[in-house]
Amino acid sequence: MLGGLVNILFVTSEVAPFAKTGGLADVSAALPRQLHSRGHDVRVFLPLYQRVRTPDRRFAEVPGLKNVPLQLGPHAYTFSVLTSPLPGSDMPVYFVDCPRLYDRQNLYTQDEDEHLRFLLLGWASLMACQYMRFAPAIVHCNDWQTGLVPLILRTRFDWDRLLAPARTVLTIHNLSYAGVFPASILPDTGLGDSAHLFHQEQLREGYVSFMVTGLLYADLLTTVSPTYAREIQTNERGGWLAPFLRARQENLVGVLNGIDEAEWNPETDPLIPHHYTADSLEGKERNKKALLESLGLPYVPDVPVAGIVSRLAGQKGLELVLDALPEILGRGQLQLVVLGSGAPVYEERFAQLQQRFPRRVCFYRGFSNPLAHLIEAGADFFLMPSRHEPCGLNQMYSLRYGTVPVVRRTGGLADTVRPWNAQTGEGTGFLFDHFTPAGLRWAVLQALETYAQRPAWRRLMKNGMRENFSWDVQVQAYEQLYARLLETPRT
Repeated sequence: MLGGLVNILFVTSEVAPFAKTGGLADVSAALPRQLHSRGHDVRVFLPLYQRVRTPDRRFAEVPGLKNVPLQLGPHAYTFSVLTSPLPGSDMPVYFVDCPRLYDRQNLYTQDEDEHLRFLLLGWASLMACQYMRFAPAIVHCNDWQTGLVPLILRTRFDWDRLLAPARTVLTIHNLSYAGVFPASILPDTGLGDSAHLFHQEQLREGYVSFMVTGLLYADLLTTVSPTYAREIQTNERGGWLAPFLRARQENLVGVLNGIDEAEWNPETDPLIPHHYTADSLEGKERNKKALLESLGLPYVPDVPVAGIVSRLAGQKGLELVLDALPEILGRGQLQLVVLGSGAPVYEERFAQLQQRFPRRVCFYRGFSNPLAHLIEAGADFFLMPSRHEPCGLNQMYSLRYGTVPVVRRTGGLADTVRPWNAQTGEGTGFLFDHFTPAGLRWAVLQALETYAQRPAWRRLMKNGMRENFSWDVQVQAYEQLYARLLETPRT
């Protein structure tokens, strides 16, 4: 535990609900909010994207941080910093405003200046600390977008007594994205005369990776589950980045993400029609009926509903669902509700599955937060057959809502779902190992068999609902890591 309250600079490309494409946004809201609630001074910085500017949001200017000049190689920019409170908290969030770079339709682009968009974020965050006279003890970076911050801090702010003592943490939320750019962008980093500090072999091969640079220079590396921390050190999961992670294994720690129980709680959730608890489950069946009726599916009391809320991408193992479930659906043993969007091939195949089984399948293309909550509250079990899953949040939401997870044993899924044991009555879900349709089919059939045994199923539901993956617990792990880092002499 930290010996006292500390100043934390938290730099990220996403924060929910302002800007979100995945779990990074949820963590970047929930972890700082919990740290703030425990008394730490947390300053969260992210870009002021176009989509952040909504009519209902109000932003205040930060004194001294208007039209600040910043030169990145031959590129001259000015940026301002605005602030707005995180919804549900009094913690301010700081937005780096640079319309030339951020006033675009999407958070991430394939534009030629993509590297500049996030270089400016890192530089502006550190410069803003100087203007605000804010001395962070910890600079917490997230994913490749902030991977150069530790090196920038070490080489360009080492003279500043305000910033030089700061220790850096880089959290890997998804190693699939490494921020790889041509070596020709090196002058744009503001570190051109420090080229010898970048990975030399990569420079010779003509590229630079923001993620690799972060792996080399962050004082501490974390990732979002213990199993994922082990997996990414293997060539199978870590790929070309695995050697860098193995080299830093003593400074690589897996910490599970938490869930925000202010938002995900079946006892209080304002987005579901019927509240319920582990000791009073009647509301869950009523939510099931409401879910099916809202989607135009018939309510069949003895037939379970499987739910999916997912980005439709290859990582998520959705081809297993599409190959394994038609036989089960054809026998009338199951109904399926899918919420998501993504790769056209998956959108088309789920639409075809709905056409084939119009009374048993509903595919909602897109995203709806109210529907996501209703699926968690109304489904009987939740499918996550991921090829790999750094942490995953939906399986933890599902446990909290008594919606039994059926998951592949990988990453955070392996760390959060305990296999059901019919003999002992212990466990919280069903796991399978082999990434095949047969593996998923086996797990679904196990779930169906248990569902037919109502006392066992209620026990299974209650086991999951009594697990505690809240940020109230997980934030303490980060405090312990920060404390360890601050107590360790810098090498």
